[in-house]
Amino acid sequence: MRLPSLALLLAPALIPGGLMAQNTTTAPAAGPAINWVSLEQAQAATKKVPKPILVDVYTNWCGPCKMLASRTFTDPKLVEYVNTHFYAVKFNAEGGDPVTFKGQSFKNPQYNPAAGGGRNGTHELTYAIANVEGRIAYPTVVYLNENLDVIAPVQGYLTPQQIEPILKYIGEGAYKKQDYASYQTSFSPGW
Repeated sequence: MRLPSLALLLAPALIPGGLMAQNTTTAPAAGPAINWVSLEQAQAATKKVPKPILVDVYTNWCGPCKMLASRTFTDPKLVEYVNTHFYAVKFNAEGGDPVTFKGQSFKNPQYNPAAGGGRNGTHELTYAIANVEGRIAYPTVVYLNENLDVIAPVQGYLTPQQIEPILKYIGEGAYKKQDYASYQTSFSPGW
């Protein structure tokens, strides 16, 4: 099956990078920005113009999540590609707001508003879309197809160059025809 192979293939390579990078003081660069929408907006939009959905599952306290936001999701080529080929959603994995996904309501029953920006309960949607073999990690970028089915959750911080083949594999629909390992053998980086 293609879904686990992408997540499992990437997971070992991503863990060291996500653990060693802890500088969260980098300010976002000025320039083009990803057109972030709510999950509800993305679901409605894909019914009108089908495109995959990229969901950035983050927390307020996560250093690598902040690096993904400030270093990766600000790269001009990546921004242009994501805005053209995906609906992009930021989802707080520990937020308190209920969401509806695929007609089902998800909430965070352990949410504590007094926790502020610290650790909080995990949202039910996080468990539904962002776990890899029962493990939740932040950040996780979840890729959904136009039918809102999970293609792959990819855990850990990625640079623009590391995320490029994944974005193109999904954005160009190659995941429908071949597994990720085969795709990588013929991939030529453009960023």
